[in-house]
Amino acid sequence: MVKIAIITGSTRPGRVNEQVAKWVVEKAKERQDAAYELVDIADYNLPLFDEPLSPFWKKYAHEHTKRWSEKIDSFDGYVFVTPEYNHSTSGALKNAIDYLYYEWGNKAAGFVSYGGSASGTRAVEHLRLIMGELLVADVRAQVALSLFTDFEEFTVFKPTAEHQKQLNLMLDQVTAWSAALQPVRAALVFEAV
Repeated sequence: MVKIAIITGSTRPGRVNEQVAKWVVEKAKERQDAAYELVDIADYNLPLFDEPLSPFWKKYAHEHTKRWSEKIDSFDGYVFVTPEYNHSTSGALKNAIDYLYYEWGNKAAGFVSYGGSASGTRAVEHLRLIMGELLVADVRAQVALSLFTDFEEFTVFKPTAEHQKQLNLMLDQVTAWSAALQPVRAALVFEAV
């Protein structure tokens, strides 16, 4: 059975991100096709990238990086729950992604976004570019939530049934691609130069 991480995309106090991520995990665990786990980037206390070497070398100096590396490496695929900040993803999520390189490769990713008028879709577009560089196969289906219609007073998450349908479609794609990429990872051993 493939293992899929549901990764939060915000660390700020009062974030709605955690509500959305918990909804994703709750709905995902109703399925029987994968093992789903919430991974909250706030739990890793990652400062702004502080490794002396590029993650390309995979020679980590800090315990927080080693812990983050071990966690991310243990999954076959990911669902990123991202807010949209200024037409992009959050700095906290980008920083967490940038800490690693090989751990992400040849896996699958899906996206759940939220924001104002564009429902976080511009954040996902930036994440798709990042995933391409990391050799992550991002799936087409995504969930886009509006702060205006899917939250009460912008703070209490109230998703519609239509979002559940889209979430299941995205999870179908992430689990299928995650399973399909397992032999690729087994055949390609990434070694830092």
